[in-house]
Amino acid sequence: MKKFTAVSDVQDVNQLVDEALTLKQHPFQHSIANKTIGLIFFNPSLRTRMSTQKAAFNLGLHVMVLNIDKDGWKIEFEDGAVMDSGAQEHIKDAAKIMGLYCDVLGVRTFAGLKNRDDDYNEIVLQQFIQHADIPVFSLESATRHPLQSLADMMTIKAQGITRPKVVLTWAPHPRALPQAVPNSFLEWVTKTDAEVHTAFPKGYALAPQFLDGVKVHHDQNEALENADIVYAKNWSSYTAYGQTPKVSEDWTITSESMAPTRQAGFMHCLPIRRNVIASDAVIDQSLVYQQAKNREYSAQLILKKLLQNG
Repeated sequence: MKKFTAVSDVQDVNQLVDEALTLKQHPFQHSIANKTIGLIFFNPSLRTRMSTQKAAFNLGLHVMVLNIDKDGWKIEFEDGAVMDSGAQEHIKDAAKIMGLYCDVLGVRTFAGLKNRDDDYNEIVLQQFIQHADIPVFSLESATRHPLQSLADMMTIKAQGITRPKVVLTWAPHPRALPQAVPNSFLEWVTKTDAEVHTAFPKGYALAPQFLDGVKVHHDQNEALENADIVYAKNWSSYTAYGQTPKVSEDWTITSESMAPTRQAGFMHCLPIRRNVIASDAVIDQSLVYQQAKNREYSAQLILKKLLQNG
């Protein structure tokens, strides 16, 4: 594995999930000596930051963390830019230097939600891959969150349900959020043995490539009927990019929403706005903490593969 940014970097999703669940049983039996990982953050993080550092410690790795907005120079990403104002350092130089200090690099960035082409071309992440000269993995990007998705697949597999009905449902949020988590979740779960549905209000369709093989609903109650797994997440519009068209129906997940399911496990990547995305009663009986714990082992497996084979 040379990089880890999307499901396309994985040969066999089901095998990878099994490997991660096996590693989870014996996390300290793997050691990689004298290697250093760099974690580069362009935006805030709790689970990604802590779980990836814990994964590195499990492997005996050294960790260097750089918060670009607080610790580093402002970075220029435009090729051929005349840097006579604003940014002090070009990505060509910054990524190259990081690659000299580290053996593998994790990068977390966020969609700007202004220019869809820029976000979906992954300008920031791709330039790190191009210039760092070491393996690079995504700690979340503008369009995907693969470490979260691997942890999600582990969580679903651990429920032991044969061909589960999995529903990704849109839920409300006071801010406009990117499509990275829902994109990535659908990209991964459709590679497993699951019946996959998604529900969202009109105007909130995801990019067509992420809906391939997915049954689409605009009625949440219809989608949730007989579900085994309910994954709630907010996202802004893809077609009216970054906007949040008005929604008149109540899409918050409550005990009443979950009633038609087959006592479904509720999932969310966190952080979650309680009683907005889902009610306290739903969250407190959910799988969200198992998901969060699995982030440690999804990161550990990917680090192991990148450092051993990258």
